[in-house]
Amino acid sequence: MLTILYPYRNRETERVKRSLDSLIEQTNHDFKVILVDYGSNVSSASEIKKLVSSYTFATYIYNFSELQPWSRAKAINIGLRNVTTDYVFTADVDMIFSPNFIAKLQELKNPLKAYYFKVGFLNEKESLTIKPFDNYTADFSSGVGAQGLSLFSIEQIRKINGYDEFLHFWGAEDIDIHNRLERIGVESVFYNTEILMLHQWHKSYRREETEILAKDLQLTNVVQINHHHLLFNNENEKAAVNNENWGNEFSALDFQELKQDQTQKILLNKVDVITHFLFYELANFKNGILNISFIKDDFQGSLKYKIKKLLRKKVPKYYSLKEINDMILLHIISFYHTSPYTYEVSDDLKKITFKIKK
Repeated sequence: MLTILYPYRNRETERVKRSLDSLIEQTNHDFKVILVDYGSNVSSASEIKKLVSSYTFATYIYNFSELQPWSRAKAINIGLRNVTTDYVFTADVDMIFSPNFIAKLQELKNPLKAYYFKVGFLNEKESLTIKPFDNYTADFSSGVGAQGLSLFSIEQIRKINGYDEFLHFWGAEDIDIHNRLERIGVESVFYNTEILMLHQWHKSYRREETEILAKDLQLTNVVQINHHHLLFNNENEKAAVNNENWGNEFSALDFQELKQDQTQKILLNKVDVITHFLFYELANFKNGILNISFIKDDFQGSLKYKIKKLLRKKVPKYYSLKEINDMILLHIISFYHTSPYTYEVSDDLKKITFKIKK
């Protein structure tokens, strides 16, 4: 038996249904499904939980990370901690599977090989049609570099502590895990004999990134940062990563405790204030909840400030809220992502609230 593992957050229910329905049509039913919901909003989570629960072969796991940045690596690792089969396939809710997909996975299973697969990509119109797998027409297919949909031995993947949890937002986690598995003797194999999966069209999420502060969490240059981390792991011949807490779930109890905490401290966007917070206060805080809101200093927009600055008199130095956002998120990803925390940008984009339990 093997497990199909889906990481998920706030995607259309119909998209997931098309993927799960294609698993009903499998010629081989020796599989389970785990869908890890990495912090969908209440409405989306309710819908997807109901859908997943309607399939006898599927299990739904909710992680209370709604107020945290997306991390496919962390979502998959939560699933890996819950897998009870010897093999796992890391899937995507965009996939429609060929009826012989599971049978082929069963045939390919090998503890010393990590298979990834050629995928056909459907256009928007074709993605909305319901028909037999072989009747779809793909616009193009993936090549050697696309390693996101992979079959692994669970024993081997646990030897290297799963996916690298430094990697948040987008990029590098799939290539990285194949590279690290190769360092313990697991060969990466591209299966391109046939197309066993079709990708349902969706708009590119990376194109929505902005250079200004946004309600939806973003980190400037994160794709490049993740790529550099991939190179770092390669240069240092890293195999195992993460600490012993990899794959830990963020519990409902911790989430509610953070949500209800009212011990808010306000910090202005002054350079000295932010620097002290990041490198001393945050680093040394322990045994409680640190609840900080960052706002723009009113003085920065005053006429007095502008005149003094024009006259080259001494005035405070400031970070923009976007710069503060990027610095805090980088600190979280680098040092604190295994601690319970929430991070939220206000609707009017005038306040950032960060809570962490240490």
